[in-house]
Amino acid sequence: MSERRVVVTGIGAISPLGHDLDATWKSLKEGRSGITRIEQFDASEFPCQIAGEVRNFDPKPFYTNSKDARRSDRYTQFALPAARMAMDDSGMDPESVDRTRIGVMVGSGIGGLHTLVEQHTVYIEKGAPRVSPFVIPMMIANIATGMISMEYGFGGPNMAIVTACATANNSIGEAWRIIKFGDAEGILAGGAEAAIRDMGLAGFSNMRALSCRNDEPERASRPFDVDRDGFVMGEGAGVVMLEELEHAKQRGAKIYAELAGYGVSADAHHLSAPSPDGTGPARAMQMAMKHARVNPDEIDYLNAHGTSTPLGDIAETRAIKVACGDHATSGLAVSSTKSMTGHLLGAAGAVELAACIMAVREGVIPPTINLENQDPECDLDFVPNEAREAKVRVAASNGFGFGGHNATLIVKAFEG
Repeated sequence: MSERRVVVTGIGAISPLGHDLDATWKSLKEGRSGITRIEQFDASEFPCQIAGEVRNFDPKPFYTNSKDARRSDRYTQFALPAARMAMDDSGMDPESVDRTRIGVMVGSGIGGLHTLVEQHTVYIEKGAPRVSPFVIPMMIANIATGMISMEYGFGGPNMAIVTACATANNSIGEAWRIIKFGDAEGILAGGAEAAIRDMGLAGFSNMRALSCRNDEPERASRPFDVDRDGFVMGEGAGVVMLEELEHAKQRGAKIYAELAGYGVSADAHHLSAPSPDGTGPARAMQMAMKHARVNPDEIDYLNAHGTSTPLGDIAETRAIKVACGDHATSGLAVSSTKSMTGHLLGAAGAVELAACIMAVREGVIPPTINLENQDPECDLDFVPNEAREAKVRVAASNGFGFGGHNATLIVKAFEG
């Protein structure tokens, strides 16, 4: 692979903790939960009645054409604004760059579930002629990427990866690979999700995957705690502007960090359950370290996938031990920010990478909240309940998805 270096020059984030990166990061440092009882629809008959919702967000100001906002599913209404935030943050003027060399890769694990449910109801109640002609483009999981490219006229590499909850990590990692190979100078990459719908809630509930701690929503997501009973759904988007280093330097861009490594693997084990021995995720972590040219003991912080499921948290703990050896239990700080945001599914990895970048920038590791009685089988340093000041030179972020998809990203403090 070429020696072209890839850096992060812009970040956009929309989460249950806030409508931008600053608000989200502030809440993560404070250990504040964004999980509440669901308000988007009546969830009173569901076993799980809680989620991390994005409240009171108006996407229209982020669109050049307000009609496009109305013709977008909720997941795209998160994706395009997050991309605009990343663009604005990067300071890139689309008119001053070769737009055929700038790409877009913003994936979604589920896509336009709101549109699918709403238009299916129209079909059942009113018949086929009343179904919206926009139902297909609103629903499909690649349309956010397409709309972002149209918004800026970016004609470079353009695709939407779908790997469930590893989607954002894979999107960012493959964008990194494309830039490294010289096929683009910059790519807006990340993920977006808006699956908090009755159908989505029913599906995950009937899998018995969700927490049912309805009386204490803010305490429901509790990764690595012995009393965890499932994950909590979240929604939002995260997008980063990735650039080839010299391209960023030539236009005087600020540089958050260097995206140095990416690893990808499969469990080849089960539709939804992780491989118990953790070897699949460990291979992804090891590949990322190889590409980043770092040893396990150089990783200061790892943002765990850490969903708060009984099987998943144990499997990830084992995977970290396999990948990092003795360092896993003697110096590595690990935390799960899903304890505060809930699980943003296809958007999770991008928001969590942003947390890693900010940890590198500010020397603050966000905590795992609600870790009150740590599971003996999850015996790592999970930074319980309060943020920790620490020098972070290298940080890693894990993302694992149904189907056995594993993806790890590594960022380093930038050194020119």
